[in-house]
Amino acid sequence: MYLRMAKRVLFETDKRLLWKLAWNMGWKGMLSVQKHKKRLKKGEVFPPFLYVSIINSCNLRCQGCWVDVAAKQQTISPDALHKMIGEAKEMGNVFFGIVGGEPFMHPDLLDMLAEHPDCYFQIFTNGHVITDERAKRMRKLGNVTPLISVEGTEIISDERRGRGGVLSKTMEGIHNCLNNKVFTGVCTSLCRTNIDDLLTEQWVDRLIEMGVMYTWFHVYRPMGPLPNPDLCLTPEQSRKARQFVVDMRAKKPIIIVDAYFDGEGQALCPAATGISHHINPWGGIEPCPIVQFTTESIHSTEEDPRSLKEKFLQSAFLKDFRQLASDTTRGCIVLERPDLLRQLVEKHGAKDGTVRHTALAELEAMEVRTSQYAPGDEIPEKNIFYRLAKRYWFNDFGVYRGKDHTESAPSILANRKSATCGASNASAACDLPKEPVLVQIGQ
Repeated sequence: MYLRMAKRVLFETDKRLLWKLAWNMGWKGMLSVQKHKKRLKKGEVFPPFLYVSIINSCNLRCQGCWVDVAAKQQTISPDALHKMIGEAKEMGNVFFGIVGGEPFMHPDLLDMLAEHPDCYFQIFTNGHVITDERAKRMRKLGNVTPLISVEGTEIISDERRGRGGVLSKTMEGIHNCLNNKVFTGVCTSLCRTNIDDLLTEQWVDRLIEMGVMYTWFHVYRPMGPLPNPDLCLTPEQSRKARQFVVDMRAKKPIIIVDAYFDGEGQALCPAATGISHHINPWGGIEPCPIVQFTTESIHSTEEDPRSLKEKFLQSAFLKDFRQLASDTTRGCIVLERPDLLRQLVEKHGAKDGTVRHTALAELEAMEVRTSQYAPGDEIPEKNIFYRLAKRYWFNDFGVYRGKDHTESAPSILANRKSATCGASNASAACDLPKEPVLVQIGQ
C-alpha cells in the first residue's frame, strides 16, 4: 500500500502542486502545530488551523443545514480576509479551511487566495460551480485543494441536497478538477441513508480510479433550525465508520482524513484542544462551525480595537468553552451536553451568530446524544504513518489529562439505562438499544 500511495503521489499529481502541498501544508503546517504546543505550555491558545466561512449563501438546500443559506447574502470582504490571514500568519498559521455556504459563490474567492501564495487553502464545496476555467485557475495557484462533497446515489443526493440532478453536477466539478491535475478530495457526511452506499471498499476504489487523492468520512450532526435526528448514525454504525477508516488507511493508496480521533483511537474535539476555531461570514469568532455563538470579531472597531492575537488569547468565552468541553467529554459537547453549553453562552452573554437568531432556542430543544466518544471501545490506527503523525501533530495535547468525564453522554445514558432496568426489573428493558438513546434535558 505504501509503495502504491507513493506511486500515485509521484505520477498522478502536478509536481508543482505537490511541492506546494508538501511545503505549505506539510512542513510549515507542522511548524505551526509546534508553535501551538509551545503556546499551550504557557496557557495561551491561538489555533494553528482556522476555518473561515466566507459566505452564507448556497445554491443547495441540504437537510439539516445549520447555515442561513437562504438569508440575505453576507460575505467576508477581501480586505477583511487579507487582514485576518496576515495577523494569523504572524502567529505561524499557514492552513485555512474555506467554508460557507458555498465558497465558490463568493465573487472574489480565488483572487483572495491568490494574494497568499505562502499559505494553503482547503475549500469545502459541492462542486457545482467548479468550471474547467476555475479548475485551471486552481492549478495555476497551486496552493488550493477542493474538498468536494458527495452525499450518496442520484436519488439520495437529490433528497439530501434539496435539488434535482445534484450528483451529476458534483461529478462534473470533480472531473474538471481531476482533468486539470488539481489535488482533489471527496468528502461524505455519513448518515443512515448513505452509509451502505458510500462507506464501502468499492466506493474507495472508485475514487482511486478517478484520481481522487484524499477522502473524508465525517458524521452528520443534527444541528440548526431543522435538525433531522432520523439521519443520525446509531452507535453501532459510528463504530463501523471508525473501523472502516482505520482498515482502509492500512489497505488503500488514498489519504483518508479524520478530525475526531488520535492515533490510539481515543476521541477528541478539535475546538477543545484549541487546534482549530471558526470565523463566521460576519467575522464572528466561534469555537467551531456548529457552535454559533461569539463574543469577539475579526473586525476592529472603536469599542474593540484589539488585534486578532489579543482577541484569541484574551477571550474568556473561548477559554471557558475549551475548559468546559475538555472537562465534560472527549467527544462533542454540543451533542452530549447542550444544557451546559447553553449555560456557558448565557454566562458570557455570547451573541447569537446566526441571522435567524434562534440558536439558543435550538440548544434548549436538543437532547443528550452520544458523539464520537465511546470509552472502552477505542480503535487504534493500524497505519504506522498516521499513528506517528497523530502522535506529534494531531492529538489531545494533554487537555483531557486527569479528567474523569462522568458527566458525558455515555455515562448519563448508562446511568439512565441502569435506573430504567432497576425500576422495571425486566430483562427486556435492559437490552442494549440498536437505535441512539436520547434523554430530554430539563430546563
